[in-house]
Amino acid sequence: MGFHRFDAMPKEYVTPQHSRAYGELLTGQRIEVGRLRFARGEGANPHQHPQEQIMVVISGRLRVTLDGETAELGPGEAFHATPMAPHQVTALEDTLVLSCKALVDGAGHRI
Repeated sequence: MGFHRFDAMPKEYVTPQHSRAYGELLTGQRIEVGRLRFARGEGANPHQHPQEQIMVVISGRLRVTLDGETAELGPGEAFHATPMAPHQVTALEDTLVLSCKALVDGAGHRI
């Protein structure tokens, strides 16, 4: 609860077994928001999870495959992965995103 400053928060690789997402996580009671970075060519391997997820591109470009459909997303664009929807992301250039995940059994990005 309260106010938070992402720049002052510790940074980490949030899902090293699935991706190279690196940044800060703010965890609440039911939702987690990550300000995450991918260098060009990095991303998340094909995976799925029980958490619903919305990822918004702040800067850069991502190639996203979601449920078999592929799109390129730029600043101000997002994708919404429903629980257990297969998805994959690849940064086409250095990219900054906000990733919001529901918490399932206390786990969000750290799955």
